[in-house]
Amino acid sequence: MGRRVVIVGGGYGGSALAKALVAEADVTLIDPREAFINTAGSLRALTQPDWARNMFFPYPDWLPQGTVIRDRAVSVDPGGVTLASGRRVEADYLVLATGSSYTYPAKPNADNTDAVLDDLRLTHKELADANRVLILGAGPVGLELAGEVKEVWPEKHVTVIDPAGELLPGFRAELREDLHRQLDDLGIRVRLDTGLKSPPSTPPGRAGTFTVTTAGGEDITADIWFRAYGGQINGDYLDDGRLTSLTQKGVCVNENLNVVGYHHVYALGDITDLGEAKMAGYAMQHAEVIAKNIVAQLNGEEPSATYRPAPDPMILLPLGPSGGVGQLPTPDGPIVVPAATVSEYKGADLFTAHFARIFSADAEPQ
Repeated sequence: MGRRVVIVGGGYGGSALAKALVAEADVTLIDPREAFINTAGSLRALTQPDWARNMFFPYPDWLPQGTVIRDRAVSVDPGGVTLASGRRVEADYLVLATGSSYTYPAKPNADNTDAVLDDLRLTHKELADANRVLILGAGPVGLELAGEVKEVWPEKHVTVIDPAGELLPGFRAELREDLHRQLDDLGIRVRLDTGLKSPPSTPPGRAGTFTVTTAGGEDITADIWFRAYGGQINGDYLDDGRLTSLTQKGVCVNENLNVVGYHHVYALGDITDLGEAKMAGYAMQHAEVIAKNIVAQLNGEEPSATYRPAPDPMILLPLGPSGGVGQLPTPDGPIVVPAATVSEYKGADLFTAHFARIFSADAEPQ
């Protein structure tokens, strides 16, 4: 078998895998964007646009030995990929790593770096001029956005609404108690167990005063709003069924992270049907397993690296650079970590230094 590894998707997992394999195989990375984007920084980039360029790591800069194709996959089959341009890319090993989409500003709308920055600057101006901010969705994205807004503009009135009955269900009670305390200290109003009778009259991310009414009858007036829910797996290139089918949870994979039914096709990250949250950290763990298995196959050996989802959920949820809550796994079960640990691991720079090390041109493969 040949040594052509084709990775469809250059997000967290796909980029980490490309970096890990580029010295071992003929790697082709397919993505419509011109750079790896550390989307963990998107919300800070919105509130601090001068910081925004820290999110981008251009593919040619850190993958000079590989081939990068800026295009979209429209179909995949056991032998390779068909692109929107009509080009065909043959593969000996194929990896599906297209992740998921999410509402802006948590994930950019544009593929071009300058266009992403332009969007963020425009939305920043709209947000800067708004005194009252409404966020729909009290999951990690909505709460992190609220924290970033308060970090830059502590005087702004921020309200977060969600139909869920509690924040971060499934996590330790002490974590949720600490989260409520920090939100209160920041002056972030949280309205749970309710929705809106009708959506805001203005588009999301655009300034314009409006009033909405919750299902409980409370009127809330705001000057701008953001949607912080609505993730969707990116897998429309599987619709023709030439390779596999996409369920609501994702593509079925085995413990080696092979797409079920294939020895040379893998999937990682959000597109997999694994019983865990769709998180960048997991995608990068998947990449480590797949890298080991493909290297074994390249050396004529049977792949033996396996992946099993952790029994307990983990999270690092910053509320600005110095606040936030976290739950991390240990051999003895999950532990709740203080805000200082969340800041050290994530909140202070949102993994910028970490990815600068990984995606520097002379970095050793991970």
